[in-house]
Amino acid sequence: MHSNTVDLAAPRRLTLRRATGGDLPAVLALLAETAAWLDARGVRQWPAGGFPAGRIAPLIEEGAMYLVDGEGGPAATVALDGHADPEFWTAEDGPGSALYVHKLAVARGHSGRGLGEALLDWAGLRVLAAGRRWLRLDCAKDNPGLQGYYRRQGFAHLRTVDLPHRASGALFQRAGGLRGGSAGPVPPFADRVGPASPLADRRMPVGGRRSRSAPGKSRDKVIR
Repeated sequence: MHSNTVDLAAPRRLTLRRATGGDLPAVLALLAETAAWLDARGVRQWPAGGFPAGRIAPLIEEGAMYLVDGEGGPAATVALDGHADPEFWTAEDGPGSALYVHKLAVARGHSGRGLGEALLDWAGLRVLAAGRRWLRLDCAKDNPGLQGYYRRQGFAHLRTVDLPHRASGALFQRAGGLRGGSAGPVPPFADRVGPASPLADRRMPVGGRRSRSAPGKSRDKVIR
């Protein structure tokens, strides 16, 4: 049975929402922090200084960039859209059958709590809501540790595209829904984006038992 890995006993509340133009500095800071962390470990997938505003602002304008707020400030960010990178995904892959996750970054102060895994589960539920089949991503082609992480999250390695001008190129996908392809409870943060699936009003309290919000109640209730 799937179990949420986010530390629900932690005092910090988490809320996921679409990033707005005013969030650009916070998103850039999260990405820069993660890029520096990766660079210190020899991973060159992202620019060492982070991404320029010109790369991220269009994602925010499109509504594809999401932000997780913690009580102490931004906790994580992720982009999710239907745009397949044409250098990696071909017509044979059925690009329109998937959503693509990228720019996933968790603040160091929130690392180790399973927030990245929860965001991948949330993205998997968005795949189902969009009527698509796959959740896909690409990651550093020379980083077996990162690739192993995605395998542990239920992703299968399809192939590696080795382009000299791209550090990324290891292509992964998994079925929509949670790990294993199921459509269980939503990840344990308040989702202000909107229902991700028909099960979006189900809640997973600390004891692991599911409950259903009463009709007419807000779905922004934070799970602790």
